Amino acid sequence: MSTSVSTLENKIERTVYPILFAISFSHLLNDTIQSLIPAIYPILKSNYDLSFSQIGLITLTFQMAASLLQPFVGLYTDRKPQPYSLAAGMGFTLVGLVILSVSHNFHLVLLSVALVGVGSSIFHPESSRMAHAAAGMQPGLAQSIFQLGGNLGSSIGPLLAAWIIVPHGQMSIIWFSLIALLAIYVLTKVGNWYKGHLVRISSGRKNRSSVLHPAFSRRRVAFSVGILLVLIFSKYFYLASLTSYFTFYLINKFNVGIQTSQIYLFVFLFSVAAGTLFGGPLGDRFGRKYVIWFSILGTAPFALLLPYANLFWTAVLVVPIGVILSSAFSAILVYAQELIPGKIGLVSGLFFGFAFGMGGIGSALLGNLADRTSIVYVFHICSFLPLIGAITGFLPNIEGTRKRKKKEL
Repeated sequence: MSTSVSTLENKIERTVYPILFAISFSHLLNDTIQSLIPAIYPILKSNYDLSFSQIGLITLTFQMAASLLQPFVGLYTDRKPQPYSLAAGMGFTLVGLVILSVSHNFHLVLLSVALVGVGSSIFHPESSRMAHAAAGMQPGLAQSIFQLGGNLGSSIGPLLAAWIIVPHGQMSIIWFSLIALLAIYVLTKVGNWYKGHLVRISSGRKNRSSVLHPAFSRRRVAFSVGILLVLIFSKYFYLASLTSYFTFYLINKFNVGIQTSQIYLFVFLFSVAAGTLFGGPLGDRFGRKYVIWFSILGTAPFALLLPYANLFWTAVLVVPIGVILSSAFSAILVYAQELIPGKIGLVSGLFFGFAFGMGGIGSALLGNLADRTSIVYVFHICSFLPLIGAITGFLPNIEGTRKRKKKEL
């Protein structure tokens, strides 16, 4: 009996890399589709004579649809895991893409991005749960691999928009439905794995689940979660200024073309993708608090310089901004999961949902501010946001090494 229990625990501890890479690849496909939305903003603005406020409303609609459902999806799947929910969610994204390709007015655009957002709200909490199930003793690394796919997809989207959609028009978006179909196929295979291993994973971990981290009081946990959400606010408001308005900033300040601006956006987003891989493993090794602290506050010097840089130095500065800032989310998410063990879906849904919501609200508010002032002024204001990272000092230290995890098991 003890031998079978030991074998079960060894299987649970093992990192299942093929599944992690499959989930990461699916995340790449999902976020490639999502990143098309901000990448084609200049086209939509020109086609429908939109204001910056309306551009912000498109982002807000997408982000709200992508964020509000996520905690509820996560809470439900904590109780009743749904192995094939990822493939079903991608079906919403597919329908949204088709509608976006044929949209002929602003309201249809809003409907299409809302459907893509609903697909995202289903995808993120459950795929994060599956990544955690496949993580073994390396939850930080698993989240980084998962996030890497998403950020790579976000960086590829603007390039594909520049190469395909800009020269061939809005209707060419229909070709990206092939990406959604590929994602549905891969996610169905992942669902098969998750269904087959669900009972074993549940039985191996159910006795170790708890409501809150045993070392901290309920008040301390709630305070720490509040700090993490403020840090998410800082990170995603600043990211909203770059992902939604960086192309307009470059066009306005440096008079570059749409395709050129999207290449610069790719440079930033690829830097975000590259930095994603470091946050999780470094958190596993050295502790997540230190990674969170560095990844947000460490962005501040470069962010403060950005509004004063010429075109060349703008391209240079967005690289460390993307690399450093992107290392935060994996560490924040796993830190929160350790604070509230046994609620992987709920925590993932809450933090992904809040991140998306902050991005959407930030984009809407910043778009309105840009209409009232200028896009350059928006970048001056946003450059101070990473300074909020100083509040990381109020977080308690949580040991994030594999050695501690083995003791708990």
